[in-house]
Amino acid sequence: MAKQPCVYIIASGRRGYIYIGVTSNFAQRMWQHRTGALEGFAKVRNCKRLVGIEMFESMYDAISREKQLKNWHREWKINLVEEENPEWIDLSLELGLRE
Repeated sequence: MAKQPCVYIIASGRRGYIYIGVTSNFAQRMWQHRTGALEGFAKVRNCKRLVGIEMFESMYDAISREKQLKNWHREWKINLVEEENPEWIDLSLELGLRE
């Protein structure tokens, strides 16, 4: 996957803990989350399942969207995930990333 700004949503499981992040190197960031290389909320709460992703033309747009989503209520975030991924399957495998 080529470098492109994106906002991603990872979760600990279906309707579990939710983490929203932004990156321009999605493959590397998912590797960091899955191996525990990044300290913080996602690592402590075992958020490794990619349940949502949005691509952007610019990092500015991606960061703006990340800030917007982080301010949403939890139920709004759950609804956003379930609109595109009702079963909360790990989308990273569909994108060709290895576990």
